[in-house]
Amino acid sequence: MKIVRAKDYDDMSRKAADIISAQVMLKENSVLGLATGSSPIGAYQQLIKRCEAGDLDFSQVTTVNLDEYCGLDPSNDQSYRYFMNVNLFNHINIDPANTNVPNGICQDTESECARYENLIQKLGGIDLQLLGFGHNGHIGFNEPGSAFVAETHRVDLTESTIQANMRNFNSKDEVPRQALTMGIRAIMQARRIVVVVSGEGKARAVRDSVRGPITPQVPASILQLHRNVTLVCDEPALSLL
Repeated sequence: MKIVRAKDYDDMSRKAADIISAQVMLKENSVLGLATGSSPIGAYQQLIKRCEAGDLDFSQVTTVNLDEYCGLDPSNDQSYRYFMNVNLFNHINIDPANTNVPNGICQDTESECARYENLIQKLGGIDLQLLGFGHNGHIGFNEPGSAFVAETHRVDLTESTIQANMRNFNSKDEVPRQALTMGIRAIMQARRIVVVVSGEGKARAVRDSVRGPITPQVPASILQLHRNVTLVCDEPALSLL
């Protein structure tokens, strides 16, 4: 695992965007695995600027997002589809038909998970997967548990994740309790993984994921087994290493 030290959030975002930009330039039809949350927003802003300047072309790129809340319509401003549209897709020259997010309002979640899993395989897997770490070490919505779940699946969100996501909702009661998430297998089969982590509040997750034992109690710890992971962190996030 390669660790890239950034001075602050903006520097972290630029460094992550540099890696993603290089991937798209080297392979114009790249399959990008994308993440939501506050960590990647800065990197997305960098990518938008480069696309608007004519330095980056997303016209042949396909994206697959890690996860989506159950029960939120794509037009809901707290859904991850909405997040991606507002923070990236609406501002770059990507074909909307090539942007993929799990369907959180499907009636048959088992079939939707199978469909999404098959989609990733039909695309030939993910060229570059962008990740962040949850406070409890989750990646996507793969929460701590007794085993790593390989395939796309529905998950019950932990109390710590619900608490962390409350900031985006009017009240705790509005936070969805379940989500659909890409499984560990598709993440680990990505040819390259880039992780962005910012802030002292994530320092323990970074330490446990990088230096701790490989355990489903810290889902991100499995990244130790991947041959091409770049962890881009600011100084506070690296404070316990």
